[in-house]
Amino acid sequence: MSEGIVVGSTGEIEEGTAKVVEPEESGFAEAIAVFHAETGCFFALNDTCTHEEASLAEGWIEGEEVECPLHSSSFSLRTGKVTCLPATVDARTHRVEVRDGQIVLYPGADADPEACAQ
Repeated sequence: MSEGIVVGSTGEIEEGTAKVVEPEESGFAEAIAVFHAETGCFFALNDTCTHEEASLAEGWIEGEEVECPLHSSSFSLRTGKVTCLPATVDARTHRVEVRDGQIVLYPGADADPEACAQ
């Protein structure tokens, strides 16, 4: 399991938006998007849509789902599961915690689908 890295304070990522953490910062092979869902929870998925080369961080967040800006594939922020085609491969999740107002990302560590980092 990876060590956690602070990606910012909870106030830095507005609700309904995401921040991209590049591989140089995370040590993970791919860019990771940290999302602040409309429910107030923080989640993290690999940033690249599994259907086409598009940034999920640039997509639309509704509730606890993100819609890819390219072809409208949707993914659960909790589980990474595809919720709308054309994507057929789930997105990779990463564990996120909030500690003392800081968002801590654990690149490569699977998220607990029951957890809500707030």
